[in-house]
This record gives sequence, C-alpha cells and structure tokens, in this order.
Amino acid sequence: MIDLPKVPGGFLTILADPPWRFSNRTGKIAPEHKRLGRYATMSLDEIKKLPVNETTAPNAHLYLWVPNALLKEGLEVMASWGFRYISNIVWAKRRKDGGPDGRGVGFYFRNVTELLLFGVKGHMRTLAPGRRQVNMIETRKREHSRKPDEQYKLIEDCSPGPYLELFARYPQPNWICWGNEASEDIIPQGKQHKGYDGGEILNIPLRPNEQLNPDSAMALGEYLRKQYEAGKSIQELAAENQYSICRVRTLLAKANTPLRHRGRKQINEKSNRK
Repeated sequence: MIDLPKVPGGFLTILADPPWRFSNRTGKIAPEHKRLGRYATMSLDEIKKLPVNETTAPNAHLYLWVPNALLKEGLEVMASWGFRYISNIVWAKRRKDGGPDGRGVGFYFRNVTELLLFGVKGHMRTLAPGRRQVNMIETRKREHSRKPDEQYKLIEDCSPGPYLELFARYPQPNWICWGNEASEDIIPQGKQHKGYDGGEILNIPLRPNEQLNPDSAMALGEYLRKQYEAGKSIQELAAENQYSICRVRTLLAKANTPLRHRGRKQINEKSNRK
C-alpha cells in the first residue's frame, strides 16, 4: 500500500502529473524508453489505486495533467480518486514568435496542447480570482514532460491550500511534494534538447507563408539578431523557430545584421593544414 502525505483536515488542493503508460511503446512515444533516459511509468490500475481520496479534505480541488490520447483514462483516474470532472485548462505550447510549437508527438494530429483536468470533491467553488481566470496557459516548452511553472500561481490564485503535488519533479514554495523525483537533491530524468529552454514569447504570430508588416518584421529581426550575435547559427535559429533558413536570412537582413562568412570555419581549417 502506498502512503501519501497527510495534513490535519486533509489537503484542499491536489496537483498531479502521473507517469502515464502508453499502449504504443515506440521510442518517441513511450516515456519509459531506456534509450531516452526518462522516468518509469505506472499502469492505469496502479494510478487509480493511489489513496488520494484518503489524503484530501471532504471538499477539495484536483488538477490532473493528462495527455490528449489518454483523456478517457484521465477521467477514470479522477473518478477513482473521489473527484468529479468540472472543466479543464489548456496548455498551448508556443514558439518564440507566439505561433504553435509543432514539435509535439502524435500519429493523427501534431499535438501542440496538453490538458490539465479540473475536478471537485464535495462542494467547493474556486476562489474569486478563479472566476476571472481564463482556462489557458500559453508558454514555451521546456525539457521532456516538464509542465509550465505558471501553473502554480494559477492554482494558488484559484484554489485554497494546503497544497499537495503528486509526482512532483521541481519542488515549489507553499507545496508539499511527493514522488520519486520530488527531492531537491535529485535531478529529474530526461534530456533537455536545443530550443526547449522556455523563455519569453514575442507574440508575433506567423504562419509559414504569411507576410509580416514592416514593424513586426523589424521586431522579429531584431530579436533574431540578438540571438545570432550571441553566437547562434542561422541553422539553429531556423530549427528553434521552425522557420526556413531563407526566412531567417530575410529577417536578419531587415535588422541590418552583418552576417558571418559562410564556411569560414572550414576555410580556416584548410589554411591550417597547408
């Protein structure tokens, strides 16, 4: 039997990001794939049997992360923990320019969103700020499976404490954490890939063939220029922003960016061998 943390009267708000196990076990999909150095997963029955109902107050809120492909299973888990589904919050994963980040997985559609299901046990409304809160978080992606830090303030504004986070990976103030990677001295598993380091969104939505107005083109060009002058290559800028190399060059030109000589490294290497 798994023991969860307890507080007098029970927790009023639970946040959980279970290690869901997918039926498709390919390397790109399965979180536990050894080649990717990710976390171990749990079966649906194992997740449903967690004694969440015993550690929560008679009236409580649940925020449950669930992959789009496992929505049905997420609703089952919510019910087994003693909560009824009310609504959801959508995490929209954005590129630097504010457009959808299409680097997600999916066999039928390219996933650029993830769902945070909201459930209630007993009868407890959200706090006053929650009635003004829109049900969307828009941020850039970070390392594998990491959810946006903005979730904590949103939850604290909308639901009362004490707070418990299940399967926590990055401990937060005001929260009691539980999970294999909850300790501050443990580095969560999972590789951080280029372009997955979060950061600001420029809010200049741009479709593949869309023409920018001059002001927007200049703003985006200046942003790319800073990254280029900091040492990033045009190829890296193109990959991170999901632009073509031609588009990156055009935007850099708009910002009057002096370009480094192409192939200078190779030319220097040939000179040194002579």
